[in-house]
Amino acid sequence: MDELTIGAFARASRLSQKALRLYDELGLLTPARVDEVTGYRYYTEAQLERARLVAWLRRVGMPLVRIGEVCALYETDTPAAGLAVGAYWAQVEKETAARRDLVTFLVDQLSGNPAGKGVEAMSLPGRNTVMRYAAGSDRGLVRPVNQDTAYAGSRLLAVADGFGEDGARASGAAVEALVALEGSVRGADVLNGLADAVDRVNRASGASESGTTLTAMLWTGSRLALVHVGDTRAYLLRGGEVSRITHDHTLVQSMIDAGTLTPDEAASHPQRALLLRALDGTEAHARPDLRLHDVEPGDRYLLCSDGLFTVVRPDDIGRVLRTTADPEDAVHELIALALAAGAPDNVTCAVADAVVADAVPARSGSARLDGAFRGQRFS
Repeated sequence: MDELTIGAFARASRLSQKALRLYDELGLLTPARVDEVTGYRYYTEAQLERARLVAWLRRVGMPLVRIGEVCALYETDTPAAGLAVGAYWAQVEKETAARRDLVTFLVDQLSGNPAGKGVEAMSLPGRNTVMRYAAGSDRGLVRPVNQDTAYAGSRLLAVADGFGEDGARASGAAVEALVALEGSVRGADVLNGLADAVDRVNRASGASESGTTLTAMLWTGSRLALVHVGDTRAYLLRGGEVSRITHDHTLVQSMIDAGTLTPDEAASHPQRALLLRALDGTEAHARPDLRLHDVEPGDRYLLCSDGLFTVVRPDDIGRVLRTTADPEDAVHELIALALAAGAPDNVTCAVADAVVADAVPARSGSARLDGAFRGQRFS
């Protein structure tokens, strides 16, 4: 088999010799032979296909670790490698969209656009949009205590799912940290405020073996700021279509993204509850997703713990969101569906509707539910 020097191989693969040496050190592209005396690297023409794949993946910005995963798949299951590349690009597009939203928000703030300054009602041309909201939580039929916490108010919607011996305290602390922002953080400060609150909660969690997930939305005036870490979820009903607007930070979701696991397989995977991110005192695990979303009249938002969506079919969740007019009735019906399905975990929901103020009066007050208040209603 003809050998190519590192220089010839670099030209043929369109990779630099420096890159080839790095990929050798990382085990990503190992030479066919290394001269024992000179240390010079030699490659074969058969290695060009893998090298060109590496070059293309680097060109689209894929990290080296992920390139190694794709190359390994390519050699054993080429279609799976294609799915992995597609999953990576979907993630890139999602992150790019999030950055675009942040840039738009910052441009508004820095140019003096009043749209993001934050008012109690969300201002739209010629009309005001306000929120109707409700929250509910149930211990479920198996767990001895309720470690979930939910909150619904005029500016804030939040659900946290605690874990560990002191999980109820962890979830409650996470929500309370955000409640403190509801009346004080406005406009451009909202994203910084959410990030700082999450950081404080995470540092406080370091003193115990417990932690929590968290998904929350804080209204800025014409947009909502979303903070998310873990596997609690946020859904949006708009124009009759339900979409999930959060991405689970779990092992099985990462496997789905890589194309090595299907959503149906994930539902029964033995490690489906393993979190890759959570507020557990570990800095590396606590990095939240922060995003901004435009709000339209008629939008309905659902935040929920995994005690709902792991036992209630997506079609049933969608049906309730589409057909149940009042947020409080929707919350009760969703929890009832989880209980009817066995409710092996705590189940918690918060629902908010964006409505035109002169068509439907805004609800006053707020609702906070957690294990300590299970079964009580707040108005």
